[in-house]
Amino acid sequence: MLTLTDVHAGYGRTEVLHGVSLEVRTGTIVSLLGRNGAGKSTTLRAITGLLRPTHGQVTFQDHDITGKKPHEIARLGVSHVREGHQIFPALTVRENLAMGAYLRGSDADVSADIDRVNDMFPVLARKAGARGASLSGGEQQMLALGQGLMMSPHLLICDEPSLGLAPMVVQEIMDTLVRLRDDGITVLLVEQRVTHALAISDYVYVLDDGAVRHHGTATAVRDTDVVLDSYLGTAP
Repeated sequence: MLTLTDVHAGYGRTEVLHGVSLEVRTGTIVSLLGRNGAGKSTTLRAITGLLRPTHGQVTFQDHDITGKKPHEIARLGVSHVREGHQIFPALTVRENLAMGAYLRGSDADVSADIDRVNDMFPVLARKAGARGASLSGGEQQMLALGQGLMMSPHLLICDEPSLGLAPMVVQEIMDTLVRLRDDGITVLLVEQRVTHALAISDYVYVLDDGAVRHHGTATAVRDTDVVLDSYLGTAP
């Protein structure tokens, strides 16, 4: 579904990604893991058009999307849920969800899709008329995921969805990602909670200093203490 081939990217004269290559297969959860500053979020920005690669190629479903604008990539079916609960704080929960469908055009069945998101996150249904700013951190993250799903994506990209959340809410978010995969939505996940990411992922890429240092099944990575210790700092 998604392929990165020798992607270089950065900010100004500072190169952050030094030849990242990876593949995300349809119907899987793939995680990008690594310490802070490893290049994970930069990789996501290079995929979704927020950052233009200086070299290499990004392909999504046989479309070369290298350097395309974010709205062009989104229209192809890529939804990016960015770090930090990116919602519209002054809008209601229902208005926030409706905004998530703005690129789909006037023929979109927005009401039906809002109902599906509310079934997934019942708290959003109960707080449909509440302003986004009034929600807890966990509720805002659920709303951000709901916005992403309103795009009817083929690929859902999530950047640190558990950031700042209580453990119970984190588990609910992870369970939701598994449910989405089982419902046919492919997921690319950046997550600092390594244990949670490994528990739900089909495949894992470990980044360090802007390059892929290791990749394999989640089981293989979890069982390799050298990888966990050297690049993730989580070995027992």
